[in-house]
Amino acid sequence: MILSPINIISSSVLLLLLFVLVVPLLKSRQRLLINTSFMLSSLASLLGIIGGVWAVGGGITNKLILPIGLPDLPFHLRVDPLAGFFITVICLLSFFVSLYSIGYIKGYLGRRPVTSLVIFYCLFLAGMVMVVLADDALFFLISWEVMAAASYFLVMFEDERIENRRAAFLYIIVAHVGAIAILLSFGIMAGLATGFESFNGYTFDAMRQAEFPLKWATAAFLLAFFGFAAKAGVIPLHVWLPEAHPVAPSNVSALMSGVMLKTAIYGIVRVTFDLIGVFPWWWGAIVLIFGLISAVMGVLYALMQNDLKKLLAYSSVENIGIILIGIGLSMIFKPFNIPLLSALALIAGLYHAMNHAMFKGLLFMGAGSVLHATNERNMEEMGGLIHRMPWTAALFLIGCVSISALPPFNGFVSEWLTFQAFLLSPAMPSPFFKLLIPLGAALVALTGALAAACFVRAFGVTFLGHWRGAHMPRVHEADWFMRSGMILAALSCLLLGILPTFFIDWMDIIAQQLVGTKIGASSGVYGWLWLTPVARESASYSGMIVFLGILLVVVAVYFILHVKPGGIRRVPIWDCGFGKLDQRMQYSATSFSMPIRRIFGFLFNIREQVKLNPRGVHKAFPKRLNYYLRVRDRFWNWLFKPVIEFSFWVSRKVGLLQQGRIQAYLIYSFITIIVLLALSR
Repeated sequence: MILSPINIISSSVLLLLLFVLVVPLLKSRQRLLINTSFMLSSLASLLGIIGGVWAVGGGITNKLILPIGLPDLPFHLRVDPLAGFFITVICLLSFFVSLYSIGYIKGYLGRRPVTSLVIFYCLFLAGMVMVVLADDALFFLISWEVMAAASYFLVMFEDERIENRRAAFLYIIVAHVGAIAILLSFGIMAGLATGFESFNGYTFDAMRQAEFPLKWATAAFLLAFFGFAAKAGVIPLHVWLPEAHPVAPSNVSALMSGVMLKTAIYGIVRVTFDLIGVFPWWWGAIVLIFGLISAVMGVLYALMQNDLKKLLAYSSVENIGIILIGIGLSMIFKPFNIPLLSALALIAGLYHAMNHAMFKGLLFMGAGSVLHATNERNMEEMGGLIHRMPWTAALFLIGCVSISALPPFNGFVSEWLTFQAFLLSPAMPSPFFKLLIPLGAALVALTGALAAACFVRAFGVTFLGHWRGAHMPRVHEADWFMRSGMILAALSCLLLGILPTFFIDWMDIIAQQLVGTKIGASSGVYGWLWLTPVARESASYSGMIVFLGILLVVVAVYFILHVKPGGIRRVPIWDCGFGKLDQRMQYSATSFSMPIRRIFGFLFNIREQVKLNPRGVHKAFPKRLNYYLRVRDRFWNWLFKPVIEFSFWVSRKVGLLQQGRIQAYLIYSFITIIVLLALSR
């Protein structure tokens, strides 16, 4: 076998699929099954990383045809720099999470068998890689269904809980509605590629060579964007995401949020920039507007949540919005023949896709460690965990700083590049853009500020202060397998933040192939130490210098406080004169978000009540207050609830046809025959 990126990546997929066949042989030895399966999935992920990095770094395009599809419809596989980039992202996080899973999944031993989880975990990883490898519509949709079905069963793993069954059902419905839209999009492009005269148009190569009329290209794009947006959790198609991600096992949540959503981003980029190729500016405006809405609304929804995993799930909506902002800007600049800014915006979007995979995977693994130790997801029942879980707290803090786009970590770089794409854009000829571009930059800035507040809240309420729950559980630190996965993800967040020029130079070939130019010549004009997106006169950033400066300040403060005797004095907390402070007299997640809830409350369906308990000495001095708060998503009531109610209404009406009497069924048959005879004339 010739050593090439596509052969290495195919071997990775084959290893995962073959192990699925071996899993039943190990079902009676659950501990061995866990160790073996996740070690093999780590190995498969390493092979995928090698193949993906090689394909991008070498600018290589490999193709492979497998004669195992339908007759005369073989499976076409292709690895190019775009596919190699997304395979690298998928497999890098899969490697971290697989190591983490060795420790995390052992928490299920003695409670339930994990055989099904291992099977669908391997199928899930294989499905995501196959989606990116696919070079024809048939293999793409089969791989898409493998990924969707495997993730459905992973969400359903703890199926005794009604919330898991409900979330999985909602997820699979939205996934299949999206898949139908993608199928129709491919159908339009395949038919136009060959004139609807043969099946040869189902290959992506045939679609690349076709010239689509604008109206049909628009129909294909809108269908594809709708289908992929449903999988990515773009508002208003996001309702499944905050339901499914929190109830899945935390290692699965890390993969679903970190990389499964990126397969949808890959689909949008592949269809728009590669298969269609030529498009009008207003396609980009649509993507940009949905990205802005998702970014702002996603972080606001996250701020309202007390469930730690649901908060992280809504935060994924925000970050998918930021990725779409970069892609939308690139789609706007390309038709106006501004290739350098188009390349900058595309690189910003793709770089944020990689960054989000790393820090969101880290945060979900951290949340999983907290859940594993406390069996609690509600932040109102947490607090003080930094003393019992110092490793998890430190690594979770790195994830919080990264997702808040603070230097020197990776989230800052990609959001800074997105800002540069906004700020360096020239005066556009349309008045619409003269409003949209500054407004978009302002909304991205608002999103960044709200994200910082959101994760100050998440870390502070979870790890600082004192335990808020009624009973303090026996909290334990994560084991070394779980820590190793989180440490590697945290290290990647740091490296992506302080050495961005290396990674941008590596992935710059993607911009060259999709928009016709690179930003490498300008971004590395000062060498690896400085990042200059377009021109050194406009803006420059050095992650390494910022990191060293912060490190120097931290070391200096440490020595000043710890070397000098008496530098640190510990005194009782000021009690405001009340005395006898307890764990309930501290900021809660609800109180922290109250000012933001007051400002942006009109965007939500909020029900807030305070009831007085009359039992006390006097009504002015009640014995206790009962506080009730419910925050619901307006999009559910506006869009989805009417559809559900209409579906039930139609079902009830159709159900009336089932009378249970043979006479009624004979009448139906007779009427059908009469109608068919009348129509045949």
